[in-house]
Amino acid sequence: MSQEENKNVIVFQGLPGAYSHLACKHAMPDMEPVACRTFRDAFAAVKDGDARLAMIPIENSVAGRVADIHHLLPDSGLQIIGEHYERVSHHLLAVKGTDIGDVTHVHSHVHALPQCQNLIHELGIEAVVHVDTAGAAAEIAEKGDKTQAAIASSLAGEIYGLDALRSGVEDAEHNTTRFVIMSRDADVPPADTPASEVVTSFVFRVRNVPAALYKAMGGFATNGINMTKLESYVDGDFIAAQFYADVEGHPDHPGLKFALEELDFFTHEVTMLGTYRAAAFRKRVNGD
Repeated sequence: MSQEENKNVIVFQGLPGAYSHLACKHAMPDMEPVACRTFRDAFAAVKDGDARLAMIPIENSVAGRVADIHHLLPDSGLQIIGEHYERVSHHLLAVKGTDIGDVTHVHSHVHALPQCQNLIHELGIEAVVHVDTAGAAAEIAEKGDKTQAAIASSLAGEIYGLDALRSGVEDAEHNTTRFVIMSRDADVPPADTPASEVVTSFVFRVRNVPAALYKAMGGFATNGINMTKLESYVDGDFIAAQFYADVEGHPDHPGLKFALEELDFFTHEVTMLGTYRAAAFRKRVNGD
């Protein structure tokens, strides 16, 4: 694949038909989505120039944060240049000709199955955990057993030739996954962009002293910075907590600039992950 062709490739983790694949098609319809086995593989594809962008899920409104992502982001060597919110619509998929009464088992990802408990209880079927939703759909198609179904995306059904016995089978209507779009090079909006239209993401590790987080956060409060996300996770030695944060604003805005300077004073290290335009989804949720 030539460097010019690479510019039109966006990679995702999982098999074809995964929700990350669907997010690529919705957010970047003019780019070619390419599957990667792991998140590390997806990061490496962009870092090595085999792809231009990576679509990486970071959190789900029902299941919470995606495991391992916060540990991987700081060392990826990539920058967040955008975000995308994908509404998760689960489908009950089975081989062609299956009647819903034939189904005795349903296969899917460990997070997808609990999101569809109402359906599983209604049908009285047994849940079987798989590594991912698309992989479950692929296996159901390969085996051709009408007693086995999968919970996955409509795209997975199309790719693997399965029928949708039921659509929209998730319990929560708000089920949405937030993705970050990553690139080798930053794509920072102009400094005069309104703070509410810009997101700055970073990770930091506080000093192992009393009230360290309280002191580190003080600068954001006194400078009027809206922090939309703050999540902790422990480091390898379980001594000091690390944090992932999203704030509104541009690092060149005076308020955020002062807040980050104060944060740096109370932490061991701050790793900037990217400054990018906020998705329109944020405004809809906030009623703007």
